[in-house]
Amino acid sequence: MALPGLLYRIYQRRLLASIPPERVPRHVAVVMDGNRRWARAAGSTVSKGHRAGADKIPEFLGWCEDLGVDVVTIYMLSTDNLSRPPEELEALLAIIEETVADLAASGRWRINLVGSSDVLPPSLATHLKDAVERTAAVSGLVVNVAVGYGGRQELADAVRSLLHEQASRGTTIEELAELLDVEHIAEHLYTKGQPDPDLVIRTSGEQRLSGFLLWQSAHSEFYFCEALWPDFRKVDFLRAIRAYAARNRRYGL
Repeated sequence: MALPGLLYRIYQRRLLASIPPERVPRHVAVVMDGNRRWARAAGSTVSKGHRAGADKIPEFLGWCEDLGVDVVTIYMLSTDNLSRPPEELEALLAIIEETVADLAASGRWRINLVGSSDVLPPSLATHLKDAVERTAAVSGLVVNVAVGYGGRQELADAVRSLLHEQASRGTTIEELAELLDVEHIAEHLYTKGQPDPDLVIRTSGEQRLSGFLLWQSAHSEFYFCEALWPDFRKVDFLRAIRAYAARNRRYGL
């Protein structure tokens, strides 16, 4: 068993050496897909699949930290997920609450909520807010936890916030129509003030966004891999970064 482990470490070092430091993405977003399929394949319960996926998160953040990534966004719960069976949802919400609390307690990362707390149970919303406040002074990696997140919901919330802001200033609808541009909307997104994701990774072989960061990913690079999220390894991550580094980003030009 020692030989495969040695070969893995050698391959990992080669992958790392192939990534120019200046080509490392500033912002990596990840759709952590495949927890339920992983559980079924293991003959286990869905909640244990979600737990295995949650346990992967600190390891993944460490990999990003080691490479010098500035911002990571992890898709933990979409607004669509809220319609899952009650017994699954209850366990999932508890795992999310515990996971975010543990991330905050580590003192390594600055937590930022990306999503609508209004659609979440009050207890979870309170705990997420507490994690954000407790880590506000942390200078390390920014970790956006996308909980109760929907891309269309984010855009609706951004426009609503913009309208309230302008109304408080006495701006008329006609005046707003004249001055409105994309930057005005960007200033009201959940990720305001942050760079857009350079790289979006989705695990489990699915090749769709599922409403994730629809506005922010307009010029992102995408990487889809077959590994289920709990099985996602550092070499899988480094392959994604290597693929990103090799691309010629043209920003639609």
